[in-house]
Formats: sequence, C-alpha cells, structure tokens
Amino acid sequence: MSGVIISWSVTIAQLLLVCAMACALLRLVRGPRAQDRILGFDALYVGAMLLLLTVGIRTGSTIYFETALVISLLGFVSTVALAKFLMRGEVIE
Repeated sequence: MSGVIISWSVTIAQLLLVCAMACALLRLVRGPRAQDRILGFDALYVGAMLLLLTVGIRTGSTIYFETALVISLLGFVSTVALAKFLMRGEVIE
C-alpha cells in the first residue's frame, strides 16, 4: 500500500512541478523588466532541478540526483552573474 501512495505522490508532485515551470516560463517570456525575466529563469531552473529529483525518486537511479546537483550549481552561478550584470553593467571587472 505504501508503494502505491508514494507512486501517486510522486506523480502529483511531477504534475505540479510542470505547472510551476510553465508559469515560470511565462514570466521568463513576458516579463516586462529584466528583473522579472531573471526571477523567471531562477524559478525555472529550480523547478527543473526538483523535477529531476522526483524522476530520480521514481526510477531509483542516482544519475538524476547528480544531474540535479549540476543544474543547481550552474543555475546559482548564472543567477549571480545576471544580477551582477544588472547592478553594474558588467560581469567581469
């Protein structure tokens, strides 16, 4: 019984994450300002990372967890670089 509950929970979580990623993509495309687009990008990569984690839970494979870790590191670095670009107009001083 608990396997069925976990399977349904992961499926519902994946559907909700896809909906959240669609909302973030909408903000990324339609954002009136650059700050809104960066926020949409940030939410999009977090959603993709969490979706990969739920796929890893479903399949039991560790490669998805490692991929999610790489996505989170690259997403954080790119968010910091974009924020620095918006603040100063250049990334590398």
